[in-house]
Amino acid sequence: MAKEINLRYGCNPHQIPARVFVDAGNLPLQVLNSNPGYINLLDALNSWQLVRELKASLGFPAAASFKHVSPSGAAVAAVPLTDTLKEIYAVTGRELSPLAEAYARARGVDRMSSFGDWVALSDTVDVLTAKMLAREVSDGVIAPAYEPEALEILCKKKEGKYVVLQMDPAYEPGALERREVFGITFEQRRNDRTVTCDDFKNIVTQNKELPEPVIRDMLVTWITLKYTQSNSVCFALDGQVIGVGAGQQSRIHCTRLAGMKADLWRFRQHPRVLSLPFRPAVKRPDRDNAIDQFLQPDVTEAEKAAWGEIFTEIPVQLTHEEKRAWLNGMTGVVLGSDAFFPFRDSIDRAALSGVKYVLQPGGSNRDDVVIQACDEYRMTMVFSGVRLFHH
Repeated sequence: MAKEINLRYGCNPHQIPARVFVDAGNLPLQVLNSNPGYINLLDALNSWQLVRELKASLGFPAAASFKHVSPSGAAVAAVPLTDTLKEIYAVTGRELSPLAEAYARARGVDRMSSFGDWVALSDTVDVLTAKMLAREVSDGVIAPAYEPEALEILCKKKEGKYVVLQMDPAYEPGALERREVFGITFEQRRNDRTVTCDDFKNIVTQNKELPEPVIRDMLVTWITLKYTQSNSVCFALDGQVIGVGAGQQSRIHCTRLAGMKADLWRFRQHPRVLSLPFRPAVKRPDRDNAIDQFLQPDVTEAEKAAWGEIFTEIPVQLTHEEKRAWLNGMTGVVLGSDAFFPFRDSIDRAALSGVKYVLQPGGSNRDDVVIQACDEYRMTMVFSGVRLFHH
């Protein structure tokens, strides 16, 4: 392993020179193929921490799809994929290993945001997972190891330009971390606090129900939020993230964004969406864009006219009533927040997307109002006492 890696440029092409390095010893990662960029490595190191912690906490293979230092999706292979999920994740008929299933969930939940993603995988990359990666529009991958044939597949992707990184799974950074902004160095203790089940003991609502699958999903939200740009809110179900609202200045805007993505995930499973009459030559990314547009309420007639190149016949959009009826079938969703809710508005919005369990630090002057809102919806809410800001 090298002491430093010279990069093509920093965040933007005009920011040169650029490199990553360590003051002592060697870097804990190796470049096995191509040349990573500055943002690639930011995504790689954040996403690696997420999947490593998911695997350590839950014991299942874990995967994350990252874009601009926040997850588009994250998941563990805890629940088998249904036939419907296989269809919307575009893996119907494919043989899937547990690691490949985790990646199918992480990559498939928000396919538009994951377009051109960075991938993190907790386990040795097998051939089945490599074949999935090979067909997706993606910039690179980080994992602890690769089967020889899997590495060969990945090294051919993007005409040999796909970035493949191998991370030392035993690496542990020091307790302190530093960063420089405008010539000034910041230093703090690294966020090395791990999640435990004790974080879920303070149930503050009348409803005290907290089944084991919900604890699993709370772990997924807790760990995902830890590596998501703040402010952030995360929706999870069946061991996978189904919506992330990241980097917003307002808590309600985080919730609306995460809820919108969770709703789109649910709508993509609607029979009318599954049966959209795509022309055979339309590629998967174009289908993803068309599905997203089809589900929007304000599509213009001009936009609908352009659907003639996508569909064999112009489909009829779902009505508001049809959408609401379909969303009413989604339940048991876990909502996690990286900081307290200052108002009840996020709870009201979350209820529209099937949220029944809420995880947040607590500590607002209006905690009583938020608790009352959860009681009205018969939600279970946990105060973890742990804020998870990440910048």
